[in-house]
Amino acid sequence: MQNALQSANPRRATVPERLKLILANCRSGWSLPREFYCDEEIYRLDVERIWRHGWLFAGHSCEVPQAGDYIAFWIDSDSIIVIRGEDGLVRAFHNLCRHRGSLICADARGRASRLVCPYHQWTYAIDGKLLACRGMPDDLDKTQLGLHPVHAREIEGLIYVSLAPEPPDFEPAQMLLGPILKPQGLTRAKVAKSIDYEIEANWKLVWENNRECYHCNVNHPQYIKANFDHYNADDSTERIRHRIDAQVKRSEAKWAESGLTVSHKETGMTRFPDAERNIWFSANRTALVEGWMSETMDGRQVAPLMGDYVDPDVGTLRARTLPNFWNHSSCDHGVSTQLLPAGPQSTRARVTWLVHQDAVEGRDYRLDELLPFWQLTSEQDWEICKNQQRGVNSTAYKPGPYSPVKEYNVDAFVRWYLKMLA
Repeated sequence: MQNALQSANPRRATVPERLKLILANCRSGWSLPREFYCDEEIYRLDVERIWRHGWLFAGHSCEVPQAGDYIAFWIDSDSIIVIRGEDGLVRAFHNLCRHRGSLICADARGRASRLVCPYHQWTYAIDGKLLACRGMPDDLDKTQLGLHPVHAREIEGLIYVSLAPEPPDFEPAQMLLGPILKPQGLTRAKVAKSIDYEIEANWKLVWENNRECYHCNVNHPQYIKANFDHYNADDSTERIRHRIDAQVKRSEAKWAESGLTVSHKETGMTRFPDAERNIWFSANRTALVEGWMSETMDGRQVAPLMGDYVDPDVGTLRARTLPNFWNHSSCDHGVSTQLLPAGPQSTRARVTWLVHQDAVEGRDYRLDELLPFWQLTSEQDWEICKNQQRGVNSTAYKPGPYSPVKEYNVDAFVRWYLKMLA
């Protein structure tokens, strides 16, 4: 592959021409060539064709509960404001003044009755309309100089934005995710804690790592105590298979009366079966190991029940949306991870713990009981991804084969990614 790229003189080749050469070296069922994880031009294509094309998880509804509450975050070079309007609707805008382009909101979160540019004090309503622009002619048409809008949608406590002029249809995600998420009560939650990370790895390596548990037995000692998905068809003994089937059957019978169903019957990670058809969302409820009520260090419930739950024995609700969100929610708390691209070899991650909106820290829950399970698991993954990036950067790196019983979700993600890119 290196010779082919050199002979084509990639410095002079257009990006599409160069991409065709690299795509030609992709092999079905194998990991991606090195360039996909460290090349600046491919990273730029990722941003344009994936991050500025589809729907991205932006935050939780409970982060902007009142009119004027906002959050701001970066998608590569684009800063986005998500703000609650006087009408209760969530809106999103590019975080730049229409005068000379200054950032308006420098803080990652806050509350404002007006959005005022700190440079020359151009002032905007929270619905994006330009209200005042001192020093400008009286006949300036302010209606043409509102903030640049970004598409925004809410779904059961989750906020999504799309930078695309015409984003993909959101309704299929709404229809599938809405009923599954509703019992968790994320619309009635609050943030207990958020931790921000800078991961020294390409965003695809971080996503790929999340989509398999091939690495879990050795790298996640806490996680495997609570979950079955480190077992796979090739290493599940008859005893293990019987144990898993019995737990799933028991859970199905118990949950049926309350409208909750087990939708994760495989021992491997749940697939994106339609990833190649641009289905970017997936969710399921999964049985935990016998005796575990929550993804905590010892399986105990450590906070008040969330949402519609009246019994802690509800397993875990798992939701994922490509390319930047996954959530594991137990009976008493939920944990969301948001990824944002920050360069060819850098990804920003925010891990957020959610509890019932009425729960009081120190009385109803303690952070030293709530955080460790997913804080440890996340930080173990970030170290794995950093080391993988270092290895992939080597000139000796060549793509390797995926395990069909342990890495099928990674393979599905790569097929989706290549389709979106090309």
